[in-house]
Amino acid sequence: MKIKDDRLNIVASTISSHKVRSQEELLTLLEKEGVATTQATLSRDLKMLKITKQPDDAGEYVYVIPATAPVHRNEMPAKDNIFKKGLLSIEFSGNIAVLKTRPAFASLLAQMIDKCNLPEVAGTIAGIDTIFVVKRENITNEKLLKSFSVSLNCDINL
Repeated sequence: MKIKDDRLNIVASTISSHKVRSQEELLTLLEKEGVATTQATLSRDLKMLKITKQPDDAGEYVYVIPATAPVHRNEMPAKDNIFKKGLLSIEFSGNIAVLKTRPAFASLLAQMIDKCNLPEVAGTIAGIDTIFVVKRENITNEKLLKSFSVSLNCDINL
């Protein structure tokens, strides 16, 4: 399952950072990222991620991730933009923060949190669109949110 999750994240990331017009073009870009897959698998991935084609500013149809505007070629969003763009909500239950994300963003955002090595975080678990963040003992929800904001350079106002 990890390989599929990784592939889905790379597909979403590639579509977010490139102007992709066809599955053939996407397959070529994925190969450059080290992902070898078939057109049939890619088609299923696109359906699972609910990725559609929409016209861009020039009227060309390009793949887009739901509820996001197309990102033009060679424009990679900054770290804070990726986090803010992918995060939909945060809910707390005991010592667990449940982060809801756009489809296929969970693994990427969890990896960003993990790389920060936050002392407030014991660990993360990511699915396709949900992340569980386990807080360490005696860490308040506000302290965790502030730590996310500072470490990821973005305001979290959900």
